[in-house]
Amino acid sequence: MENLKNIAPIEDFNWDAYESGDAVTNVSKEELEKAYDSTLNKVNDREVVDGTVIAMNKREVVVNIGYKSDGIIPLSEFRYNPDLKVGDTVEVYIENQEDKKGQLILSHKKARATRSWDRVNAALENEEIIKGYIKCRTKGGMIVDVFGIEAFLPGSQIDVKPIRDYDVFVGKTMEFKVVKINQEFKKRCCFSQSSYRSRTGTAEERNHR
Repeated sequence: MENLKNIAPIEDFNWDAYESGDAVTNVSKEELEKAYDSTLNKVNDREVVDGTVIAMNKREVVVNIGYKSDGIIPLSEFRYNPDLKVGDTVEVYIENQEDKKGQLILSHKKARATRSWDRVNAALENEEIIKGYIKCRTKGGMIVDVFGIEAFLPGSQIDVKPIRDYDVFVGKTMEFKVVKINQEFKKRCCFSQSSYRSRTGTAEERNHR
């Protein structure tokens, strides 16, 4: 309380403005907004950036990119990653910094597609094992989503043993090796699971380890 004895009221303080809820500072609203905007990350439309998952439910994922609003992305865009959790860093494509409702519009699917071909080519060159989500069965094999790309997995390449029921693989996330990319038709690439399993064993053998 001793420190309060020397405190004197501000002579020109506008108490009427304070009581009415108006601003009592000499700084304009525009200057305050400019100062606030300077603390935010600079982003551009059609740009891929990293964001952090701050919340999620059964339908949506909320991602923060350090901008003035957070983006909401359908959980279906992350179905290839069933282990996604709050705190994870994810790539997002900025579709619109601010729509008519002032909402930041983000897409994880487009971010993956934007960078996907560089990753697939690198995986082929380095003989890297990558993860993919088996979307559906098709004639002669399966369609796999890897980095947002739909690739073909021949039935003969699923396992070192003959496969009787292809449908049991649908909806699963598995490990693959890129064996071929048609550079002329960039959307065509071929994966193999058997070349990976030939070194690690079949699914049944790995489950018993």
